[in-house]
Amino acid sequence: MSPQLSQFRRVVLKVGSALLVDRARGRLNHAWLAALAEDIADLHAKGADVLVVSSGAIAMGRTVLGLPSGLLKLEESQAAAAVGQIALARTWSEVLAHHGITAGQILVTLSDTEERRRYLNARATTLKLLDMRAVPVINENDTVATSEIRYGDNDRLAARVATMIGADLLVLFSDIDGLYTAPPASDPNAQHIPVVERITPAIEAMAGGAASELSRGGMRTKIEAGKIATSGGTHMIIADGRAKNPLKRVTEGGRCTWFLTPSNPVTARKTWIAGALEPRGTLVVDEGAALALQGGASLLPVGVRRIEGTFHRGDAVMIRDENRVLGRGLVAYDADEAARIIGRPSREIETILGYVGRTEMVHRDDMALSD
Repeated sequence: MSPQLSQFRRVVLKVGSALLVDRARGRLNHAWLAALAEDIADLHAKGADVLVVSSGAIAMGRTVLGLPSGLLKLEESQAAAAVGQIALARTWSEVLAHHGITAGQILVTLSDTEERRRYLNARATTLKLLDMRAVPVINENDTVATSEIRYGDNDRLAARVATMIGADLLVLFSDIDGLYTAPPASDPNAQHIPVVERITPAIEAMAGGAASELSRGGMRTKIEAGKIATSGGTHMIIADGRAKNPLKRVTEGGRCTWFLTPSNPVTARKTWIAGALEPRGTLVVDEGAALALQGGASLLPVGVRRIEGTFHRGDAVMIRDENRVLGRGLVAYDADEAARIIGRPSREIETILGYVGRTEMVHRDDMALSD
């Protein structure tokens, strides 16, 4: 049995260029976007955190600049993105403001979710916006991304973002209502698959190619996004986004494909920290801090007695007391700065370092304790 949309607390919605932009008329699909904003407002009003990964900057910008159809040179794409991103951000801000919701724009590149220091910054900013009940609108920074470093499509970007912020559901809106046993446009006998328990080679083989000139995606990249999402503890849906109120349609039982994960975002993240990262140093904590950590607290500088090794912000470090290893975590400071603030109250960090740093040496969300 498929899950229900109402049971998820943090939802990422991916909206593609082909849905947002009507290329035939050279403008935004305002009525469709307004209806999606209604869906977002309904979900938001029920207490869920909502984040949008939105394509469309290049598609909007090329229309404004009068660029021809077909493939663009890299610098043309970047120029189109620079123009289109302003219009796209303004539009999202306006349609969400109509429902009393504040939008926040975040532009990311591959390095922002792959390099741990920048990953922590992007994650902290996004989580703070969600904590303040804003709706972050994220897009790849096409104005500076090059073919060597870009994601290549916003399906995978959305999956990376979903796992980064601990979302428990990712919804990919597409021009198709889910995964079929074969591309339905070319195979009339193709059958719809409502639930994918696990992405196997057979499931991957069902994916086709890219769908339109506005999109760099296609079913193949959606399956890749599914692998990223489900391995990070995030369920995923592929749903038809062309109708008005596409999220409401899913809520009411509209046909889609669910990709299920056996894990959850917290467990998957803790597993990643505990086993996939090589520690670069050690934080030795006092008895009080060790007890606080076991009770679910973050590690504050005041509880650290000494540091060992050379590490940088975002690196994995061992956390231990004088007798045993307590766990691992992603440290919020470089080793030289950490050495200056250990044993000191967090309120003194600004005075010591000259800037307002993180209150925690290692936040509890960035920590995996040993059993």
